[in-house]
Amino acid sequence: MTSIRHNTRRVDEDVVLDAARACVLAVGVRRTTLTDIARRANVSRMTLYRRWPDVQTIVGDLMTREWLALAEAVIAGATGDARTRLVDTLTKGTRLLREHPLLRKIIEVDPELLLPYVLTRTGASQEAFLELIEGELARGHADGSIRTDAPRRQARTLLLIVQSFALSLPTMTGPGELATEHFDADLRRVLTLTLRP
Repeated sequence: MTSIRHNTRRVDEDVVLDAARACVLAVGVRRTTLTDIARRANVSRMTLYRRWPDVQTIVGDLMTREWLALAEAVIAGATGDARTRLVDTLTKGTRLLREHPLLRKIIEVDPELLLPYVLTRTGASQEAFLELIEGELARGHADGSIRTDAPRRQARTLLLIVQSFALSLPTMTGPGELATEHFDADLRRVLTLTLRP
C-alpha cells in the first residue's frame, strides 16, 4: 500500500511545479518520474495525471513559470525610455537566464529537451517573451526611441538574438577577450544598434 493518499482536491500547481523543480535539479528530467514528483508534492500520481499527462508537460510548465518570473523581475527594475528599458531587460534577462540553475541542469543533463524550442516550434515561454517584447517595441515606436518596423518580426529578431546568447554562448567563451562579460557588452551593443531609429 502506498503512503501517498489519493487527493481529490484541486492540485496547487505551484506545489507540483516546486516538487518538479526539486526533482529535476536533483537528477535531471529523464530520471524524474511522475511518482517522484507526486511524492514530493504529497499528492497521488492520478491527481497529477488529471492535469499533466507526463513529466515533460510538467517540466514545460515549470520552465514557463521560471522564465517568466525571471523576466517580470527584470522588467520591474527597468527605467528610461523604451529602447533603454528593452535593451537593459534583454541583456540582463539573457545573462540571468543563462545562469539559471534549472536551465543549467537541463543543458548539462537533458539538452535534447530544448531542441524543439530551438529548431521546430515556439514554446509557451517564447510566446510570452514575444508578447512582452512587442509591448515594449510599441512603446518605443510611440516615444521615438526605437526604429519603426513590423513589431511582430522585430520581436522575433530580438528573441533569436538573445536565444543564441542564452543557449550557445558557453560554446564561444574563453579567457581574456572571450570572457562572458565581453559578450554581454556585445549583446548590449547589438541590441542598441538594432533598435536605434
